[in-house]
Amino acid sequence: MKRPTRCVSSKPPRLWFILAALAVSIVLAGLLSPFASRSPDGLERVAADKGFIEKGEGGAVWKWTLIPDYELPGIKNGSISTASAGIIGTLAVFGGAYGIARILKRKRTRRLEQ
Repeated sequence: MKRPTRCVSSKPPRLWFILAALAVSIVLAGLLSPFASRSPDGLERVAADKGFIEKGEGGAVWKWTLIPDYELPGIKNGSISTASAGIIGTLAVFGGAYGIARILKRKRTRRLEQ
């Protein structure tokens, strides 16, 4: 008796991979971001060392910042606030990259159809 053959695609399951990578990224951002160093990053450190850090703080740009200092405003618990900011940042980067990829794919498909 001959077994039925299954159709095996040569393409990898991209959607499954993308969603799995996104899930892992969100979990890592949520779990690891509260443990990030509280020390200033490189740009802040140079600004403090050179004496012009106060010029970058409290200006008009910071008024409209969505996630200032990697913490969500209104959440009292610092760890939860930082974890939430990490998750939102991960989703924002994913959304931007996904949107750019869709646009580029659409342009490529149109070019190939012509």
